Amino acid sequence: MNPTEFNQSDRCDHFSCPERSVSPAVYILLYMCSAAVVLLTMCGNLLVIISVLHFKQLHTPTNMLLLSLAVSDFLIGALIMPPVFIWIVESCWILGSSFCMYVSSTAGFLMALSIYNVVLIAFDRCLALLNPFLYLNKVSVRKMCVVIFCNWCMVLGYDLALIYLNRNLIRPDMCPGECFLILDKVLSTIDLVVTFIFPLSLIIILYTRVFVIAKKHATAIRDLNKHTRPKTQKITSHSMKSERKAAKVLGILVSVFLVCLLPYFIYSLVGDVIELQTETIQKITIVFCLNSTINPVIYALFYLWFRRCVKLIITLQILQTDSALINVLS
Repeated sequence: MNPTEFNQSDRCDHFSCPERSVSPAVYILLYMCSAAVVLLTMCGNLLVIISVLHFKQLHTPTNMLLLSLAVSDFLIGALIMPPVFIWIVESCWILGSSFCMYVSSTAGFLMALSIYNVVLIAFDRCLALLNPFLYLNKVSVRKMCVVIFCNWCMVLGYDLALIYLNRNLIRPDMCPGECFLILDKVLSTIDLVVTFIFPLSLIIILYTRVFVIAKKHATAIRDLNKHTRPKTQKITSHSMKSERKAAKVLGILVSVFLVCLLPYFIYSLVGDVIELQTETIQKITIVFCLNSTINPVIYALFYLWFRRCVKLIITLQILQTDSALINVLS
């Protein structure tokens, strides 16, 4: 479901759905594994959403960005992964051309939304490390929510504009068994710049800056250990270490995101030059979708507060009075 331009009549002339060559038991197992991945994606991101929304202590600007990313990941798990897994298991698109257009357009919107959420996360960490006093005084939860809302609106507006400008190529006579969103060369180039080259450049620049600042902070902490009083030293070094840890964890999140997204956009670059097999395109699509499954696992591995929140949610302690005020950070 990658944006590309192709000669439809040529593709339809030689395309046919391959016959299923697996046993019924393997066929059922594939669907069970697919359902498990979808449920893991949805439940994992739902736990993140509930945690950030419910516990007052987690109402921070950075966590609002994680909430926005979790919502987009949840929607990918709910709306995109089921039809993609059906496409892969069946080795053929059996859901019709109209539903293909819906899935492709929605996937494009959620993909762009995810990458711009990651841009905001990178910018947030850069500002927090570069000027922590300005960040604490000027960046509030309400302001961050406004920024996130504007981000969603701009991405949605861009996606709708892309569909409108490309409406002449959205037609019901697509090859039976295939699912591709067709873009002309101009729109394909614009989409590549807007949804990949520009945000990727921002992410690389911002996180390069983050790592440079983090290194300076590490040097500053060592100096504090030598020259400052114990109490001041403890407070200041703890604050710096906290910011550096947040930058490190979110750096891992961004790195995994880019690794999962890169094959998708490599195909965007070479799709007009090299005609890849449908199986390859399916694998590229599922790698992108699996990023939404991996993100909650990263939170569980590196965020103690997330593990505590999951325990409180699973044991239903969040239903108790004043559970929103439970301290989950210490």
